[in-house]
Amino acid sequence: MLNYTVRKFDAVIVGAGGAGLRAAIQLSEAGFKTAVLTKVFPTRSHTVAAQGGVAASLGNSEEDHWHWHMYDTVKGSDWLGDQDAIEFMCRKANECVIELEHYGMPFDRLDNGRIYQRPFGGHMSNFGEKPVRRSCAAADRTGHAMLHAMYQRNVKVNTQFFVEWQALDLVRDADGDVLGVTAMDMETGEIVVFHAKATIFATGGAGRIFYSSTNAFINTGDGLGMAARAGIPLEDMEFWQFHPTGVAGAGVLITEGVRGEGGILRNSAGERFMERYAPNAKDLASRDVVSRAMVTEINEGRGCGPNKDFVLLDITHLDPATILKRLPGIREIGIQFAGVDCIKEPLPVVPTCHYQMGGIPTNYRGEVVVPKDGDPNAVVRGFYAAGECACASVHGANRLGTNSLLDLLVFGKSAGETAVENLKAGNKAHKDLPQESIDRTLARVNRLNTQTGGANVHETRLAMQRTMQAHCGVFRFKDMLEQGVAKILDVQEQVRRTEIKDKSQVFNTARIEALELDNLIEVAVATMVSAEARKESRGAHVRDDAPDTAERPNGRDDQNWLKHTLWYREGNRLDYKPVNLKPMSVETIALKKRAY
Repeated sequence: MLNYTVRKFDAVIVGAGGAGLRAAIQLSEAGFKTAVLTKVFPTRSHTVAAQGGVAASLGNSEEDHWHWHMYDTVKGSDWLGDQDAIEFMCRKANECVIELEHYGMPFDRLDNGRIYQRPFGGHMSNFGEKPVRRSCAAADRTGHAMLHAMYQRNVKVNTQFFVEWQALDLVRDADGDVLGVTAMDMETGEIVVFHAKATIFATGGAGRIFYSSTNAFINTGDGLGMAARAGIPLEDMEFWQFHPTGVAGAGVLITEGVRGEGGILRNSAGERFMERYAPNAKDLASRDVVSRAMVTEINEGRGCGPNKDFVLLDITHLDPATILKRLPGIREIGIQFAGVDCIKEPLPVVPTCHYQMGGIPTNYRGEVVVPKDGDPNAVVRGFYAAGECACASVHGANRLGTNSLLDLLVFGKSAGETAVENLKAGNKAHKDLPQESIDRTLARVNRLNTQTGGANVHETRLAMQRTMQAHCGVFRFKDMLEQGVAKILDVQEQVRRTEIKDKSQVFNTARIEALELDNLIEVAVATMVSAEARKESRGAHVRDDAPDTAERPNGRDDQNWLKHTLWYREGNRLDYKPVNLKPMSVETIALKKRAY
């Protein structure tokens, strides 16, 4: 068996994107010894790719209110979001953005010196009346600026970073408490148990389960895979957002901020087609609405290009000075990835997998919650999650643009605050490590080191991605989903037999890719099984056998399916829990048809 060492910390955070850095600030400022494990240097985490802004009802350009923001978020979620968590997030938004500003984040400014805000899809004033400027932006590089501001703050408070480390598994004892993680130094292959009294997952999304994705190659669902293997269910994994505007053929993200600044989607006839699908919000409708409209235009023969397989995003009517000031990175992306200067001609765009709404089930305090002994809100002691890997659930069936960066700030801070509170109140000593939990990790790594005659990692990952893309995309069909379940379970068997060719204990990309594939396949199976089981259309999950009717607005079946899905790895089984329709201090936002 492989050797390992143990290192003790008060808290270990897995992931150094926005949520992980924000949680680390809380813990380190409170004086707790905090380790942050990250596969890449913190400022290269995937939050760096967020472009358009962070939502907050500051009202710097026009009147706005957190209650309007809450209404938009509940409506955007297609009523699958928990209204207590949504109220918490929207009420905390202004505080968290101003706090970030005080950390030194260089937001764009209005002439009066206040933070510049732009309109964004689904963000409306006065409970859906008209678009409102709510997105606080740093040009089109908001995530980049955010990471740098928070990383510098962490350096100031002496957070300890472990860069280029791959977390392997949760350490969980017989009581169900989480006592840290096992992890591997990616350069040397050394295995270390990070023994902690608080473990926070901020590992980001898993968009790499799809063939075409805006996600970085590091977005392999590591936190979700580790949680699933430790017996923790994954919530609402059928809901994946396809961003309307990925560069055709490349998948690189073109921010919704382009449409916020006045960009228009056009078909092959040059027609502004969104007026037909969302007469009020037009190009600034919610993302799932715009994505389906684009796919419909393409499927009905009005796509552009030689294969008629994309539409055009047009900002040629904007002042070039505005583009150079507000969207400089987008212009660079267009030139580099599409060979198009957006000042002179429209950008070719197509919907691309972008964001997971589901994840590790948490409450608004950042605590991981798993039903136990009749208690649907039982907390897993010592375990927290925040950001895209978590499901609070504030995004429900569809996330509004700029609520992702807000999610990172609010729930990263909340998880950190809760961990600090529990550390101060709890036992000062670490619990004993359970050897069997560590042995499972060692056996998994050892299998990769010794397996021969198995499946090829790259080919198996490709089979998974093509299966997900073909069977679980923007539009979903009953037969395709049923076939997809059978195919993804077959791929899962191949993953269990994967082999790495170079078994030397030196820096080895193939070994890391094999470990990442162990996590990706858990997410892929959870997604396909959950999607096949949900017999309705809701938000980003749209089935052809659940169309929009008078009895079922938007294809929703609120009587039978207004509930969260919980997928358990053991037995590949599904359970369900009710959506929390009760906010903290205001009236419930009542169910109605979702239209823009």
